[in-house]
Amino acid sequence: MADTEQVDESTGATQDAKTERRAARLAKEIASFAKAHGGTDGHIEYLGQRGARIVLVGADGGWGDLVAPTYAVAEQAVKKSGITVHEEFDGEFAARVRTGPYEWKRMAGLQLGSPSNT
Repeated sequence: MADTEQVDESTGATQDAKTERRAARLAKEIASFAKAHGGTDGHIEYLGQRGARIVLVGADGGWGDLVAPTYAVAEQAVKKSGITVHEEFDGEFAARVRTGPYEWKRMAGLQLGSPSNT
């Protein structure tokens, strides 16, 4: 019998180009964050099917995060941006995060000003 399966080789190349563009876009956002905060370090956290979160902590204590569609795209993005990536979001790294009134209000939201459960 003849092999009648049709293979579309352009799909792989298209997917690679799309992945490359996503990584480049994320790298540009990381570089912008780093410029605004005097440099930055990062950490990549796997989110399952949703992809991966890139947590950024600036030299000034400012922080933010970006979500990549896959862990591989997140790795490409941080590699392109040239930032230092920490394997763990450990105490020393987390201690650099400076939280403001907004975060404290959100963290205390269950205790302060929210409806009671009783």
